Amino acid sequence: MTALGYVISDGRGAVDRLLTDVAGILQDRGANLAGVVQINTEVQTMHRCDMDLQVLGADQVVRISQRLGNDALGCRLDPQGLEEAAGLVEAGLGPQALLIVNKFGKTEIDGRGFRPVIARALDGGMPVLVGLNRGNLEGFQGFAEGFGQEIAADPAAILAWCANQGVAGP
Repeated sequence: MTALGYVISDGRGAVDRLLTDVAGILQDRGANLAGVVQINTEVQTMHRCDMDLQVLGADQVVRISQRLGNDALGCRLDPQGLEEAAGLVEAGLGPQALLIVNKFGKTEIDGRGFRPVIARALDGGMPVLVGLNRGNLEGFQGFAEGFGQEIAADPAAILAWCANQGVAGP
């Protein structure tokens, strides 16, 4: 049974921390995971954090943020870093039990970033779990075409969903 689950959590970095925690629990239980989780590192000299993606199942971290300065209002996502991380994950896709993608964002809505990786995983029968910003829900639903299932932003609920997909149960 292939599924596409998504988690929405309000609050800066909340989904990132939640998916990182869940991925850690699943790995501790022996689950073979693909994908990325986001690590946000506060920077003393800036009001915004650095954003890095930890590639699951590999000892690789990719910076996906650009330092544009404290007064910059534009998007600080580094599209090249995001594409690099997506390429690393796609190149390593195999018989993993679950693909975790930290965020289905505007880049994925536009057809880039992790969108092709998500589609490939689903086509191959691998369940996919993504983080989602409430503002991107409509774009995600356009991609998912009714296939996505919302999961409560709670570790127990996410782990239960994973168990239903045959991924290292609670």
